[in-house]
Amino acid sequence: MSPILTDPLFYAAAIPAVVLVGMSKGGFGGAMALLGVPLLAFIVSPVQAAAILLPILIVMDMVSLWAWRGVFDRRTLAIMLPGAMLGIAVGWWTAAVVTEGHVRLIVGIIALLFFLRWATDKLGGLERIGSHNRVVGAFWGAVAGFTSFVAHAGGPPYQVYTLQLKQDPKLFTGTSVIFFAVVNAVKLIPYFALGQFDATNLTASFILMPLAPLATLAGVWIIKRMRPQTFYPFMYAMVLIVAVKLIHDGVVSIWF
Repeated sequence: MSPILTDPLFYAAAIPAVVLVGMSKGGFGGAMALLGVPLLAFIVSPVQAAAILLPILIVMDMVSLWAWRGVFDRRTLAIMLPGAMLGIAVGWWTAAVVTEGHVRLIVGIIALLFFLRWATDKLGGLERIGSHNRVVGAFWGAVAGFTSFVAHAGGPPYQVYTLQLKQDPKLFTGTSVIFFAVVNAVKLIPYFALGQFDATNLTASFILMPLAPLATLAGVWIIKRMRPQTFYPFMYAMVLIVAVKLIHDGVVSIWF
């Protein structure tokens, strides 16, 4: 048996990581999910941490799909998912040359600018409500697929397009659950091809997996009780936290 599977420090990091990611998967904001891999990476490498979490993410996606069944916006998915498939393919094709640090830095800057635009609008009393645009949606879908594959950071690009639609919180969350469930399922193929899974990582995933549905349902329970007046400021606050975290990680990876 691998040493990490009997190391108490591994579980001290892995259990909180799974709980945070699960609550995020339930709809509780992408900032929590971004903390999962770095927390686990205190004990194992970031690549191994991502490989351990990916099967758990699939289980969380299944729970979220059940919890939010029947609540989604078909048009958002029809516009963004084809782009996401292209983004994943590009990520797979460029996996050997694209660095995770640069991707995280770029996505962090995009997320920060997106938050600052929203904050400026709020201070100016402007309510910006967007509408569907096939070209724009396909672009951000592709960016989300690419950054999700390369750096597990698909949330901010997805939110750049969808938050401005000002959908009902339940509709927003149900749609995002389907989007990322599809993205994560498709990512399994290239992850296997790139050799990201081995017996140790899969065993660790299965040991931690019972926590997945409990944490995910906790996130669902909270979001289903949120009013729009609370939900959208909360989501933009999560975007800011994600932006700061991604910029920090990108800078540290590139220059230190």
